[in-house]
Amino acid sequence: MELINTLSAGVIALIEAVYRFLWGDLITLPLPGGGSLGLPLLVLLLVPTGIYCTLRTRFLPIRLFPDMLRATLQRNGGKHGGKHSGTISALQALIVSTATRVGMGNLVGVVAAISAGGAGAVFWMWVTALIGSATAFIEATLAQLYKEKDPLYGGWRGGPAYYIHKFVEEKRGKKQRYTILAVLFALSGLICWCGISQVISNSVTSAFQNAFNIPPLYTVIAMVAVAAVIVLRKNATVKVLDILVPIMAGCYLVITLFVILTNLPQLPGVFERIFAEAFGFRQIAAGGFGAVLMNGIKRGLFSNEAGSGSAPCAAAAAETDMPAKVGLTQALGVFIDTLLICSCTAMIMLLAPAEVIDGLQGMDLMQAAMAHHLGQFGVVFIAITLLLFSFSTFIGILFYARSNVAYLFGDNWLSQTAYKILALVMLFIGGLAAYTFVWDLGDVGVGLMTVFNIIILYPLSGRAITALKDYEATRKPKE
Repeated sequence: MELINTLSAGVIALIEAVYRFLWGDLITLPLPGGGSLGLPLLVLLLVPTGIYCTLRTRFLPIRLFPDMLRATLQRNGGKHGGKHSGTISALQALIVSTATRVGMGNLVGVVAAISAGGAGAVFWMWVTALIGSATAFIEATLAQLYKEKDPLYGGWRGGPAYYIHKFVEEKRGKKQRYTILAVLFALSGLICWCGISQVISNSVTSAFQNAFNIPPLYTVIAMVAVAAVIVLRKNATVKVLDILVPIMAGCYLVITLFVILTNLPQLPGVFERIFAEAFGFRQIAAGGFGAVLMNGIKRGLFSNEAGSGSAPCAAAAAETDMPAKVGLTQALGVFIDTLLICSCTAMIMLLAPAEVIDGLQGMDLMQAAMAHHLGQFGVVFIAITLLLFSFSTFIGILFYARSNVAYLFGDNWLSQTAYKILALVMLFIGGLAAYTFVWDLGDVGVGLMTVFNIIILYPLSGRAITALKDYEATRKPKE
C-alpha cells in the first residue's frame, strides 16, 4: 500500500512538473512601471507559429475571408459527393471542430481572462484569433493531404498523428508501423481528452446545482446516459452535432444581441474601454500591461485550439475536391469561436454594472451578469448553455479520438469502444468530484499535443502553401 501511495505521489508530482513547464512562465520580461510579462512555453510556440503561418499564407485570414465563407457553404465536392457511408462535408467537419472549440472556455475562460487582465484582454484575444486562423488553415490542409480511408467508420480519417507519421517515413525512406513522434501525439491527445471529460462534467454539475438545486449525481447520470447513447453508436456523433451546434451557437448569439440592444447607449463606452485598456498608459504605468496582454493571448490561443492539432482530426474526415477548401473552413472556425462566441461572453460581462459582479469569479460571475440583464431566466439560460457547450465538446472530442485510437491500436472495435467507455467513466467521476491533478493532466495533454504538432508544421507548411496556390489558381479565370 505504501508503495502504491509513493508511486501515485510520484506520478502526480511528474504531471504537475510538466504542467508548470508547459504553462508556467518560462521567460519573464520586465516592463515599464515595475510590471513584468511572463511568457509560457506554449505562448512562445503558438504566437510565432501563427505569425509565420500568417506571413506564409500572405495574410490569408484577411485576404481570403470571402473564400472561407464560400468554402464553408459549398456542397460536398468530393469524388463521391458525400454519398458513401461515413463521409462528411467540409461544413460538417467545421461543425465538429466548432463543437469542441466552443466549450466552457468561451464562458468561464473569457470571464477569467477579463477578471485578471481587464477589458483590454478582449482586444488581444481578437488579435490572437487573426494569427491563429492561418495556423488552423495550415494544419487542416495538411490533414486533408495525408488522410486515409477509414475501414471501421467509413469515409476518411487522419490528423497530426498521420501527417507526422508520413513525414518521418519520407525522411527515413522506408515504411514503418509506428513513429515515435506520432505515437506521442496520439497518446497526448487521448490523455488530454480524458482529462477534459472530467472538467466538463464538474462544471456542468456545479452550474446546475446553482441554477436548479439539482444534486450533481442526478445531473451526471443523465449526462453520461445521453452521451453513451450517442458515442457508442457508429456514426451518430456528426448527426447530433449537425443539429446541436447551430442551435446552441445561434441561441447564444441571439441572447447576446438582445443584451447589446437593451444596453446600446453603453456599447461605445465598452469598446472605448477595450481599446483604451489594451494600449492604455494607465495599465503600463501601473505594471498591469503584462496581465492585459497575456490573459487576452492565452484565452485566444486556448479557446480556438489553433496549433494544438485537435481540429485537424475532424478536418481529415471531410470529403472535398481541394484540400485547401477544408483548410479555409477551419480557418473560419477560429473566427467563429473567438471573434463571435468569446466576444459574446465579453459583451455580456462588460455591459453589467461593476457593483453586480464585484468579488465574483467563474460561473458565479457569469450567472450574476446574466441575472442583471435577463433576471432568473439569464441564470437558467447560462446553465443550459454551459451544458450544451460542454456536452457538444465531449462528443466532439470522441470523434477526434477515434483516428488516434486507430493509429495506436489498429482497426478494431474493441479499442474504439474501450476508449469511449473510459471517457464516459471519466465524465461520471468528474461530475462528482474535482481532482486537480486530472485537470492538470488534461492541460498537459493539450500542451504536449501542441509541441509535437508544431514541430512538424514548419517543415510541412510548404505543402499546405502549394495546396493554397493550387486553389487560388482555379479562381483566377473567374475573377
